[in-house]
Amino acid sequence: MDTQNRSRIGMGNMYYVVIALLIVFILLSAVYSVSIGQVHIPFRQSMDILLHTITNGKFGSLDNVQSESFLNIILQIRMPRVVFALLIGIGLSLCGTVMQAVVQNPLADPYILGISSGASLGATFAILVGFGSSALLAQFGVAFGAFVGAMLTSVAVLVLSSIGGKATSVKLVLSGVVIGALCSSFSSLIIFFANNAEGIKTVTFWSMGSLASSSWDKAPIMVIVVLLGAILFLFQHRILNTMLLGDESAITLGINLSAYRKFYMIATALVTGTMVAYAGMIGFVGLIIPHIARGIFGADHKRLMLGTLLLGGLFMIWADVLSRILIENVELPIGIITSVIGSPLFIYMIVKKGYNFGG
Repeated sequence: MDTQNRSRIGMGNMYYVVIALLIVFILLSAVYSVSIGQVHIPFRQSMDILLHTITNGKFGSLDNVQSESFLNIILQIRMPRVVFALLIGIGLSLCGTVMQAVVQNPLADPYILGISSGASLGATFAILVGFGSSALLAQFGVAFGAFVGAMLTSVAVLVLSSIGGKATSVKLVLSGVVIGALCSSFSSLIIFFANNAEGIKTVTFWSMGSLASSSWDKAPIMVIVVLLGAILFLFQHRILNTMLLGDESAITLGINLSAYRKFYMIATALVTGTMVAYAGMIGFVGLIIPHIARGIFGADHKRLMLGTLLLGGLFMIWADVLSRILIENVELPIGIITSVIGSPLFIYMIVKKGYNFGG
């Protein structure tokens, strides 16, 4: 018994060590990310600028900063990108973990239930058709269209999967596939009839994902939505663990999984719709990060969730770095980077012997 207790304590300590290391890596990666670009800023100067700004001058000296323009470059251009990358990585990983539990499918990600297709349809409509004379709707443009498209698609999936009985995991997946295909068809139809070459180019670039439009003005909405979603699901580990066991086991425990599935669907759609609205389509993050996290932290969502969020944020920061440095003076869409990295990783996990969704 003493040996078992020591083993549990050791594993618990190791968990907190890994979490602490991930936080340190995120902080160092953030400083490195704001240091590189067309204008190179020394790492030490970047750290001094950030420390001076965050601590209101108590730490970090600006005496060694070579140029005043470094402050504007870091604080107004690059730091918003780092914050957005961190939040989107957290959000996509969070939604991926939740959706994989909700539909009991290791291939699930934030876009499996047609959310991406709905957001794409809304964005395509906003870019190529517009909102007519409505100044209020036109002001928000693509972000508004993508968000509304994602939410309406999620509602449609929920309604369709609830017809004829409770919304099961299988019905959710099938409904998502059907609704997603329908939205993709309408998007293609709009593009086919559009006589707007520049608009079609914008749609194509948006569909690949980008953090180029990141700014402090957009940050509050992202921070509120993603952090509220993260806090919510960090305390839902018992239900998420029960979902992996299936409906029959949940009934014996007195838990109505159908109601929780609908609630989780709406919550993840809200988070995903917000991220897609501001950054476009970024694939594979919500698919591969939860699997990598399970290999490190195990299948228990009590530990898995926090580790997944940190891994997702770290992954997206480095994906943004790669999108800016791989080709000189060219910024690649970040969705291409995540797909290029994510595809081989997922293939490896598929062919790896002994892989198991449950942990």
